[in-house]
Amino acid sequence: QMAVLRIQHAVSEFNGWKQVFDADPVGRQAGGVRHYQVLRSTTDPNFVMIDLTFDDVPTAEAFLGKLRGLWAGPGKAVMRDPQAWIVEPVESVDL
Repeated sequence: QMAVLRIQHAVSEFNGWKQVFDADPVGRQAGGVRHYQVLRSTTDPNFVMIDLTFDDVPTAEAFLGKLRGLWAGPGKAVMRDPQAWIVEPVESVDL
């Protein structure tokens, strides 16, 4: 069953955070990420959400563990108050 790791947090400055994100310090592809999307609040340009898609829950859990290490260290320089959930898609409909 596919799993999605949904993350949301504030950033100190979006463009600076995005440079760090694009540098891929945790190694998304090697960590099992199959797809990701970055979302940005329309009312607060320094609030982001990221959805990372994995083949299964254990792979998502392992990647979240790596992210928590990043958040506890160098990630503090560009983001704050990260929250994360591992969810599974129930329905997706194009209208």
